[in-house]
Amino acid sequence: MEKEIIGMTQKDLARYQVIKNLIAKFINGTDAAKQLSLSVRQVKRLKARAIADGAKGIIHKLRNKESNHKTDLALYRKAKELIEADYSDFGPKFAHEKLVEIHRLDIGQAATRNLMIAEKIWIPKKRKHNKQYRTQRERKESFGEMIQFDGCYHFWFEDRGEEYCLLSGIDDATGKPVKLKLGSSESIQEVFAYWKEYIQKYGKPIAIYLDKFSTYKINHKNAKDNHELLTQFQRACKELGINLITAHSPQAKGRVENPFGTFQDRLVKELRLQGISTIKDANEFLEHFWADDYGKRFAVAPKSKTDLHRKLTEKELSNLDAIFSVQSTRKVKNDFTIQCKNCWYQIAKEQSVTVCRNDTVLIEERLGGELAMRLRGKYLNFKRLPAKPQKAAELLPVAIAASKAHTPAPNHPWRGRIIQYEKVIS
Repeated sequence: MEKEIIGMTQKDLARYQVIKNLIAKFINGTDAAKQLSLSVRQVKRLKARAIADGAKGIIHKLRNKESNHKTDLALYRKAKELIEADYSDFGPKFAHEKLVEIHRLDIGQAATRNLMIAEKIWIPKKRKHNKQYRTQRERKESFGEMIQFDGCYHFWFEDRGEEYCLLSGIDDATGKPVKLKLGSSESIQEVFAYWKEYIQKYGKPIAIYLDKFSTYKINHKNAKDNHELLTQFQRACKELGINLITAHSPQAKGRVENPFGTFQDRLVKELRLQGISTIKDANEFLEHFWADDYGKRFAVAPKSKTDLHRKLTEKELSNLDAIFSVQSTRKVKNDFTIQCKNCWYQIAKEQSVTVCRNDTVLIEERLGGELAMRLRGKYLNFKRLPAKPQKAAELLPVAIAASKAHTPAPNHPWRGRIIQYEKVIS
């Protein structure tokens, strides 16, 4: 009679030895459970199987068999067809979400990932080797304590539009995108429009964490010693009492940098699925659906439930248009005119404040395009003057004489050197 060969791992052998000691009553069930890191009930099951089948009873019954949770072949094929047709450039997690939400397929996330790897639809990235040691900064405790802010240029509409900038504010305590807005660039006008809408909705955050982009910080070496040199954004935040924290590396504000990779993957595909190709429709989608949907999937619970956003005072609320305006100064001319951006403005005679020649007037270029002038806290009455006529000399075409090549004279020293050089060669 041939003996049956039972293949056992080291773990199975060690487990069988403990069960034999239990059967021989060298130890009790509680001790065996502690040695095997199992429950007492499971140890009783192993003991009964070992008594009935011997060492074979210790081996897992599904060894060398298909898993009970194996994906059905028809479901596998259906998922493969859908992914290849509609989600070939999606990541496994995102593709799995769409298969469940839209197509109601009962397939697991791991099964979707394995399917996409096996069919070479998606190739996993290699892990990066750490070249520099960094430590993680603990999150802030409350919502509104610090907002990490940055902009990201990308073709968000793919080939349906141009390259635009996505302005993103991520709450440090929760990791939730409190506001996302698509704009043409990361200019001061776009940034002002973003924060004006943000503050009107949530209030003033305690601090904003951002990079050293020229919109936010003067990077000239002289600015280090002269703290009075402020950008328009620094001036506006100073008026509102918002602290600005400048990061010295992209990794320092990783909680706003890292989501951009997810946005460039998920948001681009969501805009494609929704058929959105304009900034207006995209901002409505971001405001009413996508930011909240992203927050539900990826946000974390803050340590404190307190909202630290501060409400605007009545004075701040009334001056909000002035605060979020591009401000500059101009001198009043002898004829009480002011020049700004190649346009001339006449200051009216009747004013709420006395205007003198050579007074310095504060110019406010507001977000709506209108212009305001302020002197000693009072706004001035003015009107725009028609463009001045051009000078006649500027209108005449200027004739440019054609250049003539200069030919050296026969007795020029330069010719003498060439003759001597030719004699030496010959």
